Amino acid sequence: MTAVTARAHPNIALVKYWGKADTALNLPATGSLSMTLDVFPTTTTVTLAPDAAHDEVVLNGAVREGVVRDRVVRFLDIVREMAGSRTAAVVDSVNTVPSAAGLASSASGFAALAAAASRAYGLDLDRTALSRLARRGSGSAARSVIPGFAVWHAGSDEESFAEPLDAPDLAMVIAIVNSEEKAVSSRDAMKRTALTSPFYPAWVSSTTETLSAAVQASRDGDVERLGRITETNALRMHAVIQSCDPPVRYLSPVSVALFDLAESLRADGLPVYATADAGPNVVFLCRPKDADAVAAAARPLAETMIARPGPGVEVLA
Repeated sequence: MTAVTARAHPNIALVKYWGKADTALNLPATGSLSMTLDVFPTTTTVTLAPDAAHDEVVLNGAVREGVVRDRVVRFLDIVREMAGSRTAAVVDSVNTVPSAAGLASSASGFAALAAAASRAYGLDLDRTALSRLARRGSGSAARSVIPGFAVWHAGSDEESFAEPLDAPDLAMVIAIVNSEEKAVSSRDAMKRTALTSPFYPAWVSSTTETLSAAVQASRDGDVERLGRITETNALRMHAVIQSCDPPVRYLSPVSVALFDLAESLRADGLPVYATADAGPNVVFLCRPKDADAVAAAARPLAETMIARPGPGVEVLA
């Protein structure tokens, strides 16, 4: 019986992915830039089951049906098509990321699944091909294949993958405001934004320019410029999400207070910048030497955890 286990970590985008150019292929409307974390790993085992009539999906010890199972099975079908196989599989995943709370649980989940499933079905994929495959399950999973900082390219199926990016020495302080599943998924909110927000075209054009500036700031080691770009891009993303019909609001009053905290800390001479993916949880970007001070300042408002750049996806066995 063939069984392969892989592990991946979530990533937090400094320049956000929000909007698809192609839904079927999960091609992004713009590129993005992220940091893969060294916390909240997802560990996934794919076991081929030649005698089984259908796939089985187990998440955190519970057999899953419905939307969760459907997404995994669709992804396995892509892998099986690449491998020329019809063999069913058991997918057993343990996810330590708060699921569907805006902390990129789908990124680590599908990156780990891509690595484990491709190897189980006999595919030998290099990192670029694995990033392209992971993207088919969840766009941001393309970035979790890559260690540390990554830039994910827009473009065609062949062109849209993530690759490493040189970056200054940075840390993130994660402020967990709410770890419950959000009412509107990123996938649904992204589609709604593209279809109904009058500001969406401006988001796409401005983010393309923002990414170029962020990549240059990262390569230059300019923490202040990269931080300003990160915070501005996050607020622009949440503004365009709130402008869709009906509106979606992910940031809570506590989230806003944490953004205010970053501004206050900067006024006191501490270079720290806030960002948030599609959820209420806020992440602070800072230098490693300042991470403890940032965490202490945020702790009255939320539970905190310090993260550093983490590894890319790994096949364990």
